[in-house]
Amino acid sequence: MLQRLYAWVAALSSRPSAEIWLAVIAFVESSVFLVPTDILFIPMVLARLDKALRLAIVATVASVAGGVAGWLIGFYAYEAIARPILSFYGKLDAFEHLRSYVDLRWIALLLVSSGFAHFPPIKVVTILSGVVHTNLLVFVGLSTLARGARFLILALLLQRYGTSILAFLREKRSVIISISVVAVAIALLGYGLARQF
Repeated sequence: MLQRLYAWVAALSSRPSAEIWLAVIAFVESSVFLVPTDILFIPMVLARLDKALRLAIVATVASVAGGVAGWLIGFYAYEAIARPILSFYGKLDAFEHLRSYVDLRWIALLLVSSGFAHFPPIKVVTILSGVVHTNLLVFVGLSTLARGARFLILALLLQRYGTSILAFLREKRSVIISISVVAVAIALLGYGLARQF
C-alpha cells in the first residue's frame, strides 16, 4: 500500500496542477501524512529547474502552515486526534518518551533533524510542539528556518548538480544530520549563555 501511495504522489509531479499538489502534500506531511514532500518536490524541480526557487518557497510556506496545523492538533486536540494518528503510525511510544523531557532547545534540534533528514518525522515534531506548548511565533520562526533551508538547499543542489546530488545526499545523510544538529546545538548554547549574562 505504501509503495502505491508513493507512486501516486510521484505521478502528481507531471500534472498541470502539480504546484497545488505540492502545497497540499507539504501541508499534510507536516501534520498527518506519511509520504515526504520530497517524493513530489524533487521530480518537479528537475522538470522545471528555472522554477526551483518558486517551488522551494511554495513547499516551505505550505509545510510551515501544515506545521501550524500540527501544532494546533497537539495543543488543542492531543487526546482526540493526535494520539490516534501517532498510534496509527506506530509512533506513540516514541512520542510519549520525547514528551517527557522536551523543551524549546529540543524542539529546535528536532525541527532541524526532521527538516533535513525526516528524523523524527516532521508531523511528530509539530504535534509535540503543540503538546508541550511551544510559543507559536517561536515555532513558526524555527519551522520556517528549518523547512525553508531544506527545500531551498535541495532546490539549489538539484539546479546545480541534477540527479547526481541525490545519491550523494543518500550516502552522506548521517553526516548532514550530525553537522546540522551540532550547529543548532552550538547556536542554542550560545543563545542560552548570552541570556545569562
